[in-house]
Order: sequence, then C-alpha cells, then structure tokens
Amino acid sequence: MSTNDTCCSIVPYFKVNEGKCEEFKALCEEFVARTSSEEACLYYGFAMNQGIVHCREGYTNAKGVLAHIENVGDLIGKALEISELVQFEIHGPAQELAQLKEPLKDLDIKYFELEYGFRK
Repeated sequence: MSTNDTCCSIVPYFKVNEGKCEEFKALCEEFVARTSSEEACLYYGFAMNQGIVHCREGYTNAKGVLAHIENVGDLIGKALEISELVQFEIHGPAQELAQLKEPLKDLDIKYFELEYGFRK
C-alpha cells in the first residue's frame, strides 16, 4: 500500500542555552503569530521538555515548507543565537522531498521518506 499524501513535516529540536528559556518562549510566540498566516501550514506548535524544544509543524507540500522557511528565516536566526539545533528532520513523500534537497542542501537535514499511510 502506498500513499498519495503530499504533506511534509519539519521536525527540529533545539537545546536552549542556560538561562534563555523565557527568551526562547517569547520567540515561539513570534513564530506562531507569523506562521498562522501561511496558507500551506496544516499544524504548528512548540513542545518543551527540560530545555529541549521541538517545533511540531506540517505543510501541504514542499512548496509550503520553502515558503515557511522564507517567512521565518530571521526568527530562526534569533533562535539559533540562544539555542543549538540538535536534530533536524523533514518527513514526506519522495516526490516532495526531492523538491527540498537542492534548496536546503546547505543544512544538516535527515530526510525520512513516507512510503505507507493515509491522511484524512
């Protein structure tokens, strides 16, 4: 069984620098406010556990991922001033991931190819 789902999810984990948790939380509010206007965003939010922050986010397709990165690029820069990106994955079907690899080639991303499933 294969899938016709085009959804791509970005899976970043940040380790927030000591004493910078409140500053990072303020940035999360900015990320959420800015991302809420993106048409291709299916879901978006932040989960936190002992100084590790995960951004849970999904987009209709690869174009949505690229539009999001362009939209929040300056905020990502601010986040990286007070945290370390310890893990960065993108999950999606092969045809969508193929559209991301060249534009994002300078980033250390692990790509996970969706092979089976469905989306309602």
